Amino acid sequence: MRNPLALALTVVFCLAAAAVGMRAAQPQADAVAGQWTGNWDGAGSGNFELNLQKKDAGLSGRVAVTTDGGNYDADLKGVSLSDKNLKATYDFPLDPSAEVAMTAAFDGDKATGTWSLRPKGGGAEVAGGTFALKKK
Repeated sequence: MRNPLALALTVVFCLAAAAVGMRAAQPQADAVAGQWTGNWDGAGSGNFELNLQKKDAGLSGRVAVTTDGGNYDADLKGVSLSDKNLKATYDFPLDPSAEVAMTAAFDGDKATGTWSLRPKGGGAEVAGGTFALKKK
């Protein structure tokens, strides 16, 4: 017969470890949530604004971008954050057949990243570049 005390301690240990893991992810989201503004460059240049909000156990967000071809706003999709490194995509409003994949690395009140315009569903990069942001 199993020792009930050992079983209970094992369950408590597993629950505590899971809670610590969930709390470790939360400070990352707290640190990057908010409004970030700056510039992008690559196939042109312009202003870039990134707004990140904590949502459930992760993040959601939106971008506002100025370009020579027209300004646009877009909602982020597939947002993931690991060790203050963000990955996300968004539908490119100026061309419904394209999407933008972006990465960002956060360091205090600054962030730098890359963007890549590509056909939806994958394919070769059409245009790409970098961006630099500062937290407001």
